[in-house]
Amino acid sequence: MAKDDYYVIVYKILAYLYVKLKAWEDIDQYLIMPGGQFCKINERYWTYIMIHMLRGGYIEGISTTRTFGAECIVNNLDCIQITPRGIDYLCNNSLFEKAKAFLKDVKEITPS
Repeated sequence: MAKDDYYVIVYKILAYLYVKLKAWEDIDQYLIMPGGQFCKINERYWTYIMIHMLRGGYIEGISTTRTFGAECIVNNLDCIQITPRGIDYLCNNSLFEKAKAFLKDVKEITPS
């Protein structure tokens, strides 16, 4: 599984949101934006992921707007939260277990 694999990115975002929810801390939206620490991917791919997490009911608080050029913009990223469905998906999805194992392996072989 690659660092930019859909399930790796979704896992990182949901895990971050869940940790922040449990700690009752505000999120740092710049960490989960395209090019941020958790999402070193292009904006179009990131938007696709965010839209599908929103439609799937795994996150809430954001909205989307279609532009004249048929592109989609994600709004209110500072209000994003994981939902109970997102927590369940995070904790019980076998693909996430693979993503978690992949990230652990990458962390062990990558300095800092």
